[in-house]
Amino acid sequence: MKHKWGQSAVNTIKMNFGILMGLLILCVGLTFLTDKFATVTNFFNVIRQITINLYLACGMTFVILLGGIDLSVGSVVALSGVMSMALMARSGWGLVPALLAGVLIGTVIGLIDGFFITKVNMPAFIVTLAMMNIARGFALITTSGKPIYVQDDRLLIIGNGKLLENVPLQAVYMLIIFALLFVVLNYTKYGRHLYATGGNIEAARFSGINVNRVQLTAYIISGTVSGFAGVLTAARLYSALPSMGEGAEMNAIAAVVLGGTMMTGGSGTLGGTLIGALIIGVMNNGLNLMGVSSYWQDVAKGVIIILAIYMDIIRNKKKVK
Repeated sequence: MKHKWGQSAVNTIKMNFGILMGLLILCVGLTFLTDKFATVTNFFNVIRQITINLYLACGMTFVILLGGIDLSVGSVVALSGVMSMALMARSGWGLVPALLAGVLIGTVIGLIDGFFITKVNMPAFIVTLAMMNIARGFALITTSGKPIYVQDDRLLIIGNGKLLENVPLQAVYMLIIFALLFVVLNYTKYGRHLYATGGNIEAARFSGINVNRVQLTAYIISGTVSGFAGVLTAARLYSALPSMGEGAEMNAIAAVVLGGTMMTGGSGTLGGTLIGALIIGVMNNGLNLMGVSSYWQDVAKGVIIILAIYMDIIRNKKKVK
């Protein structure tokens, strides 16, 4: 197993050498542009800031590896967070049951998305776009457009606690979730079936793979990690707002495609997604430190997505040749 993990790490570095160099250049540039960037405090700020995006991007990686898309992840963050806080503040639920219910909501939404995509044969773009609006609508209905506040010191620990005085607990959760999904994708039969289905769905079907089950499971994974991101976001804010997660799907997609996962499916790694999320996080952090408007940050992320997809097209053409 150690050899496999080592080999996987080497392969990830080789496959993503270009964006790793881009990340390094970005960090060096920001170090010279602002004296606040290269500090231990800011390093942990970046790690904490990328956690939510990385959860969503990991789930999105599973979906995009199939050639699919999940536009509902940002709205799932809002609905899961809102419902978990509402259950505590209005219905008297305990902390653990309420948070688990929030995660379960994400799982159910992923199941519904996967059902319509696999059983009804509806396009993933249409299904998840509709679910994006449905989930956001329910979040607004539940809150009447207003925040839900919860007075519970345990939320402070869950959302903003630290390990060894410096390491945010959010980073610990991120490491655990990433490791679990990494193992699923790289060391299980399901992971092999996922790549096979994304590479050629008909060939996978003829080889005996239950492609519907593979696709359904991918959307369930995406929904579950989105639900987890939602309850953690609410815990970090000590409250839930229906606006949570707005635009999060674009950040997740940007991290995935920047990390080298092909939009057509069949090729990509979670390691690349991690690097992509780091680039997005470092860029946002650096621009904030330099006082650049958030509007320009949105422009920058849009440009990054276009460039990443353009590189994806070039890679596909080279493969064909």
